[in-house]
Amino acid sequence: MFFHIYGDFSAYQLLGWLLVFVGLIVTNEISRRTKAGGIFFFLILPLALTAYFLAIAIGARTGAQWALENQTHVYMNGWFHYAKLYAATAGCIGFMMLKYRWGIGKKEWFKPFPFIIVAINILIAVGSDFESAIKGGFTGGWWYSSEGVWLYGGWWNWLNGLAGLLNIACMTGWWGIYSSKDKNHQDMLWPDMTWAFIISYDIWNFTYTYLNLPTHTWYCGLALLLAPTFAAMLWNKGGWIQNRAHTLAIWCMFAQVFPLFQVGTKCSVLPVIYGAEYAQNTMAIELSNPAVEPALGNPTAQGILAIAALVANVICLGFIIKRAKAQHINPYTHEVWKGTADFEEAMARAELD
Repeated sequence: MFFHIYGDFSAYQLLGWLLVFVGLIVTNEISRRTKAGGIFFFLILPLALTAYFLAIAIGARTGAQWALENQTHVYMNGWFHYAKLYAATAGCIGFMMLKYRWGIGKKEWFKPFPFIIVAINILIAVGSDFESAIKGGFTGGWWYSSEGVWLYGGWWNWLNGLAGLLNIACMTGWWGIYSSKDKNHQDMLWPDMTWAFIISYDIWNFTYTYLNLPTHTWYCGLALLLAPTFAAMLWNKGGWIQNRAHTLAIWCMFAQVFPLFQVGTKCSVLPVIYGAEYAQNTMAIELSNPAVEPALGNPTAQGILAIAALVANVICLGFIIKRAKAQHINPYTHEVWKGTADFEEAMARAELD
């Protein structure tokens, strides 16, 4: 088992996960189906939150008590969370430009934008993995991150960072970006991003959160990853990357404003790297003391997940190379998964010029 969910808080933890999963699916549907929904979630709301974050930063710098005690300032003031929030939001705006053909969204040269923004997001995570690998030491060790949490870094971070770099290479058909042909053009489609990539990405990203965001991974590693995959597999073929960007941006906004939901309530869940004596009846916030190093739990799970992430991405890249050679194509300028069921189902939804 990867998580401690058998204590007194288990009912709250399972309910919290379900609420996040359903909430992300619902908000994704609102944001993708209409222009008004997308504009609210990815233009109006981020602008309002930016003003809020600036007010907190200015207040904290001037010594205002309300700002110094604000939960965003106390628990989410590290570089990673802000970088992820704004990178994901930029992706959502770019995807809207492509599907609605706003401005440069009509240009052929802009089509690789989804690849670029996803690659940037992956590189942010890879950098965080390598930071933990260096600070934890190759054989494993605790270190206190800028996000205010004890992490157990080690060789598993090197493996998962490498898996992330391979995952970038697994994104194919960069120019194969389409609008859906429904009357609202509600989806930006990337048909070559089939289940092979989605599975390798999900395994890598879950491992990333498990290693580097352990007090959040029950939500951002499970609910947040499964929500876009669930939608893409059942009713939004070809739209996974849009689902992923939307749910990631919306979750990052929520988590930045209300971080105590996942660390300071009975809904918080800890992975097994933290010893059972802490985790089963302990809120994650109680592990934020920099002076108290946690007791070691079970780092085996971290190693198993990192190996699985690397293997999954090696296999995916191997199939891509094999298909590209058989078709005599460049897998990045051409669509390598053409002819597969997943690809053809997505293309059936695409508006072709």
